[in-house]
Amino acid sequence: FCSTVKKLESTLGPETGDLRIRIGLHSGPITAGVLRGERSRFQLFGDTVNTAARLESSGEGDRIHISKETADFLKDAGKGQWTVPR
Repeated sequence: FCSTVKKLESTLGPETGDLRIRIGLHSGPITAGVLRGERSRFQLFGDTVNTAARLESSGEGDRIHISKETADFLKDAGKGQWTVPR
């Protein structure tokens, strides 16, 4: 990620050098649909989306925040080493 920020900084200017990204992941049921209007767009709805948004908005920058449900799915899939408990 740091190398991408450096490329952006050289392309877009020095004010992009303090760019930080936060990601929130939660696993569960969702509802999806296409919203029609001036421009059609694909949209996701439900508690799963809201939980992921809360994880993202309350998390530290430059980190991927996952819920316990997602961590359990990763462990069950043999990818437990991808998680770091806080």
